[in-house]
Amino acid sequence: MDRNTIIGFLLIFAILIAWQQYNKPPAEVLEAEARRQDSLVQLHQDSLELLQQGDKPAEPSSVAPKEEGREMSSMEDSLKHLVYGPFASAMEGEEQTFVLENDELRITFSNKGGRIRSAQLLNYQRVVVDEKHKEHKEPLFLLDDSKNRFAYELQLPSAAQGSLSTDELYFETQQEGRSLSFRIQLGPDAYFEQRYNLAEHGFDLNYELRWQGLEKLLASSQEYLPLNWVNYLGKLEKSTTYEKTYSTIYYRPEGEEPVHLSFMKDDNENSEGKPVEWVAHTNQFFQSTLLGKDPFSFGEFAVVVLPDEAEDMKKCETQLYLPFKGRSSFAMQWYIGPNDFDLLAAYDLDLEYTIAYGSSILGTINRWIIRPIFKFFSSWVGSMGLAIFLLTLIVKLLLYPLAYKMLYQQSKMAALKPQLEKLKERFKDEPQQQQAETMKLYQEYGVNPLGGCLPTLLQMPIWIALYRFFPAAIEFRQKSFLWATDLSSYDVAFSLPFTIPAYGDHVSLFTVLWAGTTVIYTYYNSKHMDMSSNPAMKYMQYFMPIMFLFFFNNYASGLTVYLLFSNLLNIAQTVVTKNYIIDQEKIRKELEAAKAKPKKKGGFRERLQKALEEQQRLAEQQKKKKK
Repeated sequence: MDRNTIIGFLLIFAILIAWQQYNKPPAEVLEAEARRQDSLVQLHQDSLELLQQGDKPAEPSSVAPKEEGREMSSMEDSLKHLVYGPFASAMEGEEQTFVLENDELRITFSNKGGRIRSAQLLNYQRVVVDEKHKEHKEPLFLLDDSKNRFAYELQLPSAAQGSLSTDELYFETQQEGRSLSFRIQLGPDAYFEQRYNLAEHGFDLNYELRWQGLEKLLASSQEYLPLNWVNYLGKLEKSTTYEKTYSTIYYRPEGEEPVHLSFMKDDNENSEGKPVEWVAHTNQFFQSTLLGKDPFSFGEFAVVVLPDEAEDMKKCETQLYLPFKGRSSFAMQWYIGPNDFDLLAAYDLDLEYTIAYGSSILGTINRWIIRPIFKFFSSWVGSMGLAIFLLTLIVKLLLYPLAYKMLYQQSKMAALKPQLEKLKERFKDEPQQQQAETMKLYQEYGVNPLGGCLPTLLQMPIWIALYRFFPAAIEFRQKSFLWATDLSSYDVAFSLPFTIPAYGDHVSLFTVLWAGTTVIYTYYNSKHMDMSSNPAMKYMQYFMPIMFLFFFNNYASGLTVYLLFSNLLNIAQTVVTKNYIIDQEKIRKELEAAKAKPKKKGGFRERLQKALEEQQRLAEQQKKKKK
């Protein structure tokens, strides 16, 4: 290569360098391009997560040109369509609310998620007690907590975490009368839709999920549509303690009895792969229940008990799996209303068992005996307080044969009291011998010292059943009687300026009256009884009513009203029976005849007598050893 050729190449190279420098973009343009490239890299790394959370990428720098912002926005839209496909257009929108209403319900919906935002029960109110202990009534809402969720999980492989939740989507809305539809158009022949239709009367809301062409957009492995329902149960009653006790989740596996999660602690269960007919999130007197026209494929359930100082009582979490493959719709129904036995029983799906009347024999007594009696009496007299009195009277009349037997045994023991006093004086320094001789006396005259206990024990199932009945029966909610404003909660005679541990900051007058009449009845009933063999019982029977003052002070006043009426009737029944019905002279003759009658060997009394004699013999041996 000669010198001229080398010079030519150098000139050409110099011209190319000069041309590149001449056409080089300005420094600010290069900086903008660098930022754009950096943004692309960052978007590819973070956009899936950001878009899934519903966040927008960071705004461009204030020093960037407007063209850069438009370019970034266009890029974000493209990326959204790349990640979410036809759902991308539903990722942005403005939230709007819509209302369906009838004579019982006013339900507010949101186009974001196409779900219920709140449900007001128009004919019910909640009670709020202010700092001055005054009660105020406010509108009662269910499903209204801002932390609630109700969303379907759609498996989109390109989405963050591999799925898309419908509560992030804005639905197109169409309303006609008491019907409301929320739809996302996914293409010419594809859509995802939720439809609601509120009944003309009552608490039923028909709900249907529809889709077309959805299976082509979701992962081929998706066989079910998971439904995530999170519901925070708010405080609706005056007595939050018992409201929390009676609130939980119920569900019914197909063809089986309803199941409920724990009332008292955190709990979780699942249907063990069995189809589920319905699930209910229940407060003490109200519930939000989702029923499938066909069973849900299976379900998982959890209850979390929240601290007492929290705004809500409990957090209910339900995940239901709807059949998806081979279908284009799934029909459901909401019941959002009171725990009314007749309304729930009309579904013929055992929904009435969501009312916490108790299980086994207690629940049976409450559902099929006590409840119908109360329903009849309340419709007749128009006052729940008088209905309680009539129920108490009926119970006392039905149990009077047992009460008569108890009082008859007590009269026999009272007739023997002079002889028992002599034994007590004779063996005052020998309690074992005194007890043995007392049993001999009872055996001689044919008296059963335990005869008065059996009737009391037989009444216990009724008392325990009523203990469960009053706080669970909505018929007593906010029904007043005398000074009690709500028979399903505690009554307040007056409030205290301080709080007594385990007692409260108020005084329940019905509880005080019950305790007082219990002491009176106990004194009258036991003054003719000999308790020398167990002196502690003499004082224990008076201590029990005082102890129960603490327990019943915060309990449903309907129960303490019943117990007060029961005591008053017991006192009247005892006085009349002992003084006007039982013939004391006849009892004395009966005792003398029993004494003269030859005694049979064996039996409980003889075994008890032998046991006491053996105990006495051992006691004497121990005395001799000590000497």
